[in-house]
Amino acid sequence: MTQSDQNDIATLDIQIVADVVCPWCVIGSRHLLLALEDLRDELRADITWQPFQLNPHIAAEGENLSEHIMRKYGSGPEDNQAMRDRLTEMGRAAGFRFNFTPESRTYNSFDAHRAIHWAGVQGRQHDFVEQLFQAYFTENRNPSALETLTDAAVALGLDTAELEAVINGDQYRQEVEQALAASQARGISGVPTFIINQKYAMTGGQPVDVFKRTLRQVVKE
Repeated sequence: MTQSDQNDIATLDIQIVADVVCPWCVIGSRHLLLALEDLRDELRADITWQPFQLNPHIAAEGENLSEHIMRKYGSGPEDNQAMRDRLTEMGRAAGFRFNFTPESRTYNSFDAHRAIHWAGVQGRQHDFVEQLFQAYFTENRNPSALETLTDAAVALGLDTAELEAVINGDQYRQEVEQALAASQARGISGVPTFIINQKYAMTGGQPVDVFKRTLRQVVKE
């Protein structure tokens, strides 16, 4: 591909509204990235992660995931296990390892979102989100815990002291709250939601081909 060809490639603005404790956000974002890789000669994307909280009222220590799912959705143990098996297989196909256990917990993700905002200021937002997905879903760690967040920063060569100051203080609290309110105002009630060029929206863990078809259509328009 020549430089001229590269300059002619469209660049899409894609906002991913997501929660780091949402398994479908892993699947959906992985499928989006696979679609973008397949379409690398046709288009590019600037990706920004926007916060969403599935469990804003859960205490800091979290809650057993199975018990939470049963209480929130009324699903029984067999349905819960079937969904875990499905997610595990879909994750494997997309290059991600889910590690659900009887001890898996769900957590309040607000501080994780503050850290993600901070990582965006450092220009490493997407990589930081990937670190937290792995910490939570593969390693069964609390994604809002300071140790988890600083370990993610270390893995990316970011300033842990600066991150600690953010989490131990109130920095980016207002920004995250405003972003959460903006998503609510847009009518977003579930994640992942993919907002393309501030105009089109896709939801859920869509297959790679669906992403490719939609992205191509947006470029044509």
